[in-house]
Amino acid sequence: MLQRSLGYFPELRDQRITVGYTRKHLGSATVIYRKGALSKLIIRLRVRKVAYQTIGHELTHLIQALAYGDRSGKRSSIPGKIPCGEKQCDIWTLAREPLFCDDAPTYIKMPRSVRDHWPDYAEEVRELCISAIAKRQTHRQYIRWLEDEIAKLPATQLRKKPASTQLMLPW
Repeated sequence: MLQRSLGYFPELRDQRITVGYTRKHLGSATVIYRKGALSKLIIRLRVRKVAYQTIGHELTHLIQALAYGDRSGKRSSIPGKIPCGEKQCDIWTLAREPLFCDDAPTYIKMPRSVRDHWPDYAEEVRELCISAIAKRQTHRQYIRWLEDEIAKLPATQLRKKPASTQLMLPW
């Protein structure tokens, strides 16, 4: 799973990443600096029930760190880079590739019905994430916009589903 996920992160191609496991969280990413310069990239993943979404999320954290290089520059001053934050990380992970839509994101606010029936909503949420990233250029509160749009999905999904039909037994 990790090898397949790394194929969608060309930014990490020449980087050495230490991979470990964790029992407490779904995953974590750590960046170690030595004398202000990037020294080591580490991700830790839960061994049981690991999802591509979690792997992608942690790899996106590493890209966030690489985008800023050493610690001397301002983080918000680099245009076109993935902004820091957990919600931002979820948004960019889902937008990157459909592979990372196998599980609901942890940090994006969404109705319980969307989270519980994630496979039914994954494609639409991904499209909304892509739109939110584009909207970020002109709309400062793009995350709020995204979460508001996701909150509307259960009502639209009910209208889209065809009426269920009665199943007939063969005897």
